[in-house]
Amino acid sequence: MPNFSANLGFLWPGRPLATQIRAASAAGFRAVELHWPYETPAADLRRSIDEAGLRLLGVNTPVGDAEKGEFGLAALPGRQEEFRDTFRTTLDYARHAGASAIHVMAGVTAPAEKARVRDVLVDNLVHAAASAPDMTLLLEPINQRDKPNYFYSTISEAIDIIRAAGAGNVKLMFDCYHVGVTSGADNVIARLEDSRDHLGHVQIAAVDSRAEPDEGDLDYRAVFAALERIGYEGWIGCEYKPRGDTDEGLGWSRALGIEF
Repeated sequence: MPNFSANLGFLWPGRPLATQIRAASAAGFRAVELHWPYETPAADLRRSIDEAGLRLLGVNTPVGDAEKGEFGLAALPGRQEEFRDTFRTTLDYARHAGASAIHVMAGVTAPAEKARVRDVLVDNLVHAAASAPDMTLLLEPINQRDKPNYFYSTISEAIDIIRAAGAGNVKLMFDCYHVGVTSGADNVIARLEDSRDHLGHVQIAAVDSRAEPDEGDLDYRAVFAALERIGYEGWIGCEYKPRGDTDEGLGWSRALGIEF
């Protein structure tokens, strides 16, 4: 049976984080994952997680200047010191909150800068991985429709970066939604099989609405069977945007024959 986590960046929106955590526990989830929880002190977050009997999986590194369209710093030339400073802050927060993974956000870059940007990203990852041997660092390709010019959008690009970094704690965040939008829903399972040796985390949402995974072009029964076939034993993050009330929408799990 797969292990499912609730992504509180999207589920139970509009509620205080502590309330979201309690809702995830009440729904039967055994873990949660977060985007940017930094307004909540790490000690308070850890207390809420522990009281709910849950596990905290991961958090994201900061996006940078959102008003300028930034979506991460790790691949931005000239911003290496800023990235490393924010990574240290993120790492300290993650450790105190009890997280085990950090999604290192690459950022939006000019296509003409690809080669130079790649070197910056690899150098930053090598530095981050060495400073955080107790953490899994996750790289997530994000589709170009949702985030134009995000540094990578394909699984092959992310795996190339992982290999170049050469650190055992740098892994792939395989978001089935992003892969489906980028490569087509019919190719998601093939990409899973291609990346089996690099998987650090998996996320799910409908392709291509990003709603509950019981709709759309991707059959998640086949995805779950593929994950079992390739021996994936990690967590599956429910990172979807609910069609309406989050609790009412959780019926998708019964429709797909799974339990949290």
